[in-house]
Amino acid sequence: MSYSVGQVSAFAGVTVRTLHHYDKAGLLSPSGRSHSGYRLYDDADLARLQQILFYRELGFSLDEIAAILRDPQANAVEYLRDRQRRLGEEIARLQRLAEVAERAIEVQQTGVSLTPQERFEVFGEITFDLSYATEAELKWAGSEGQRQSMARAAAHTKEDWRQLMGEAAAWRAELLAAFDEGEPSDGERAMDLAEEHRLHISRWFTSCPYDMHRRIADDFAADPRAFALVVPPSQARPGLAAYTCRAVHANAARHVPTPEEHR
Repeated sequence: MSYSVGQVSAFAGVTVRTLHHYDKAGLLSPSGRSHSGYRLYDDADLARLQQILFYRELGFSLDEIAAILRDPQANAVEYLRDRQRRLGEEIARLQRLAEVAERAIEVQQTGVSLTPQERFEVFGEITFDLSYATEAELKWAGSEGQRQSMARAAAHTKEDWRQLMGEAAAWRAELLAAFDEGEPSDGERAMDLAEEHRLHISRWFTSCPYDMHRRIADDFAADPRAFALVVPPSQARPGLAAYTCRAVHANAARHVPTPEEHR
């Protein structure tokens, strides 16, 4: 028995355009044509379409499906196992994102509500890139420091934010001055500023040991979105993020001697 493209579309729950696309791609060409040239599908075509839709539902690309169907000797089980593994990874990633969203909702519900004018007064040009915040949350997921930091941030009052952002602005001005005046990144002045930044994090968010401070500084050097949390782009200078990173590492080295220095 033969079926028109419209009938197959209704049976399978796919659009006529999709069936035309499968035909042009060589993935599902109808076995026959009517006298008027219209596509006609038989039972074997419908069985093949069912396979295609099954693999599509699992997220296989059309090229992958074509490879599976083209080779009668193809080991579909291996394809399916690989897809199962990737689906597991995607499920885990989405679960972490759901946890991020849940914590973000908690912060919004318990945090300080600011009008746009108040937000500008408190944070000035410092902005929080949502994509970076999400990536950072995933990167530090499960960390006690991350949980503590979010909890303390949520508990800060408007005046707390004013005070901590005031401290941050004063520190930023000193950092820019040291950089502009050519102070070496491993000099006393730059290292003292690095230590001040570490203590600021510990005071307002979470305990920040030197190894954690190094990782934060590495993010500054690697990702402009991270450095924008401490120096807005309008005030940044070429090389400043790397300078700050080097100062943090130098400061950590003077407080935590390397194994070689113990010998």
